[in-house]
Amino acid sequence: MSERCPVIAIDGPSGSGKGTVARGLARALGFHLLDSGALYRLVGLAGAKAGLAPGSPRHAEVAAAMAIRFGVGSDAQEQVFLDDEEVSGQIRTEDVGNLASQVASDPKVRAALTERQRGFALPPGLVADGRDMGTVLFPKAPLKIFLTASASARAQRRYNQLKDKGVDVNLVGLSLDIAERDARDATRAVAPLVAAADAISIDSTTLTADEVITRVLQLARTRFITR
Repeated sequence: MSERCPVIAIDGPSGSGKGTVARGLARALGFHLLDSGALYRLVGLAGAKAGLAPGSPRHAEVAAAMAIRFGVGSDAQEQVFLDDEEVSGQIRTEDVGNLASQVASDPKVRAALTERQRGFALPPGLVADGRDMGTVLFPKAPLKIFLTASASARAQRRYNQLKDKGVDVNLVGLSLDIAERDARDATRAVAPLVAAADAISIDSTTLTADEVITRVLQLARTRFITR
């Protein structure tokens, strides 16, 4: 990463608000956006469409070969295409989220997606949202944020999101799924979910997305944004 292409790396657990905050920052700064979770969800979905079991080693082949693209515009990551089929809604289901968490523990899948993700770092800058952006993908990023929230707040947010989309979901079951995903992400052998040593931690439990965005913009302007 050069000074001409600063990166804001945002890591944190599921439901902490990373996606909403990253999109808001990208819009405010005119930066590119990387939703790394979407890539792993695409691998999980593509594997399921191919009939692969969750633990199949062939997911690495899928990760390397799948044809993907994102919609164009300020909300680029909102439209996601797999082999020219729009799968924006499909990849946001809890089932695909769990598949993504499972395939993300495969070192070969992570290796296949590494260069794809780093390729998003283009001028004037990048906001990268994920679980290992500041620790593995962009360790030299000048601004690293570790965004978290209480488990109950994260489960409630996800519940509200799914209900708004008309998805029938159970809050208790969702809380258990999030707890299992947290444990899996934090204990995997490769790139576990941890805050980078130089990351700034923000607890969003009692903050709105706009309040978090404002706080990160203030930090960005002190680090590398002159306007």
